[in-house]
Amino acid sequence: MTARVPRDPALARFYARLLGAEVAYETDSFAAVKLDGVWLSMQRVERYRPPTWPDGPVPQQAHLDLAVADLDDAEGAALEAGAAKSEHQPTPERWRVMIDPAGHPFCLTTQIPD
Repeated sequence: MTARVPRDPALARFYARLLGAEVAYETDSFAAVKLDGVWLSMQRVERYRPPTWPDGPVPQQAHLDLAVADLDDAEGAALEAGAAKSEHQPTPERWRVMIDPAGHPFCLTTQIPD
């Protein structure tokens, strides 16, 4: 998955910290986070505008659902890593909607498939 990001390369460092991974590659316009068997890459987009999700003129450009064991612990870790909690929380007992430093919403969930 490639997310559209602003000029600030901090987004890769945010996801690396959140996921307990490492930034494997980073330039002014591209970064990649290496996880176990998965790479999460981001590239800069000129004139980037963060999404105005859930309503508004700028649609969501990327979305991650991250399975966690404990929502409260995961929310705390996401906030500590630099995320913000979205005001829009449709089912907070099962899903926590967070916003990454570039403005992309992502979800934390205990709904882990078997």
